[in-house]
This record gives sequence, structure tokens and C-alpha cells, in this order.
Amino acid sequence: MGEKIKSSLFNLWIILSTIIVLSSIAFIFIYIIKNGAGSINLEFILGKPKGIPLGSEGGILPAIVGSLLLTLIACIFATVLAISTAIYVVFYCNSKRIEGIVHVIVQCMAGVPSIVLGLFGYTLLVVNLKLGRSLLSGGITLGIMIFPFIQVRVEKTLREISTSLINSSYALGVSKSYTLFKLVLPMCKSDIVSAITLAGGFAMGAAAPIILTAAVIFAPIPESLSSPVMALPFHLYILTGEGISLEKSYATALVLIMLLFIINLLSLLTLNRKYNRNI
Repeated sequence: MGEKIKSSLFNLWIILSTIIVLSSIAFIFIYIIKNGAGSINLEFILGKPKGIPLGSEGGILPAIVGSLLLTLIACIFATVLAISTAIYVVFYCNSKRIEGIVHVIVQCMAGVPSIVLGLFGYTLLVVNLKLGRSLLSGGITLGIMIFPFIQVRVEKTLREISTSLINSSYALGVSKSYTLFKLVLPMCKSDIVSAITLAGGFAMGAAAPIILTAAVIFAPIPESLSSPVMALPFHLYILTGEGISLEKSYATALVLIMLLFIINLLSLLTLNRKYNRNI
């Protein structure tokens, strides 16, 4: 009887926790939609900031383009670094000590606050390497931020590949590099793409790393990698922090949430496609 009561209480706790979490998320979505949907139109999406003070009217096109470009650069930089690190740890590293050191470094990087990463990016890229506040500096800084997330997911995926399959490839005289690029990585493609898209959503929503490395108030659409950039999180920060326009703030937040929702949906569809293919 006591076990049944414990089981019922546990199930009740799970249900209540789920309801609380989903209700909180739904409240946030409904609140932002209610306050921001009225300000969203074609001019807001495709226009540039206008008005006095600047940003009280017009649109957010430079911020949308800037966010997409920053996310793209961050994903490219982080993906190359993360896949290379994961391949080394899983297939080339013969020392448990070195493997442990790599894991500690990755875990420490994952725990560094984003504002500290922004300060690091400012010191290294903007000041020492003289890249200035630019699209490239911000993209690399965001790439460093999402690198641990992608690396952990890729390494986990690589370790789930059947060792017998890999050993069979070696037994046929196939080189390790050919096995990796023609057999292992194609098998992990869906999981890797899913990890990249989720990490891209994380990068797109970050404001602190780009405040010191890339963002300039109401910058136009960047013309090159060395140009400063505007991004949706920074645009939202300026609108709310300076009290320019609360309505535009809600509309900007809604656009950002919609973009993040699309990115997460793409990640989910990628995983589902892999699951359906394996059935």
C-alpha cells in the first residue's frame, strides 16, 4: 500500500511539474505575442531603424541579417573545431590522461559566463589581433561559446558507432581517414546537423558576447567580415535599456523567438528523419 501511495505521489509530482513548466512557457509566449504582434508588419521586417530617437520607428532588417550572419560564422567555426576535437579524442588519442584533459577543458569552457567570453573575444580579437568590432570577431566569439555543446554531442555520437563496423572497414585495408570521412561521419550526419542547429539557436539568442566584439548601435547591414553589425538580442537590449520603444521591444522579441523556434524545428525534423529512416 505504501509503495502505491509513493508511486501516486511521484506521478502527481511529475504531472504538476510538467504543468507548471508548460504553463510558464505558454504565459511568456502569449504575453510577448499579445504585446508584440500588433507592431509586426512588412515594413518592420524589411525596413531599417528610423525615428527620433533612432529605433522608435522603422524596422529591424539589419538586426535580422546580422543575427543570421553571426550565427552562420559561429556555426562554421565551432563545427570545424568541434568535429576535429571529437575525432581526435575518439579515434586518435591513445592516452587516457590527454583525453581527460581535453574533457576538462571542454567542460570548463561550457561553464564560462558569456560576458567573460565577450571580454576574452574583445581582448584577443578586437584589441590584440586588431580585427575591430566586426562580424568576424563576433562570429568567432560566439563560435567559442557554442563549441563545447557541439563537441560533446559529436563525441557522443561517434562513440555510439558500432566498433565492429569500423574494425571491419580496417580489416578490408581501408585507411582510418577514409573510414572516418566516408563511413563514420555520413552515418552521424543527422545527429551532427541537429547539434549544429541547436547550438546555432543558442548563439542567435546571445547578447553578451557580441556587445564588446561586434555590435554597434543601429549599424547597417554589414558589407564585409570587417564591418560592425547589429543583432536582434543587442537591438532588443538597446530598445529596452534606453527606453526607446516598448512596443518595438516586444515585436523584436517575438521575431527572435520565431527564428529560434524555426531553428529548433529544423533540428527536430532532422532527428525525426533519421529515426524514420532507421525504422
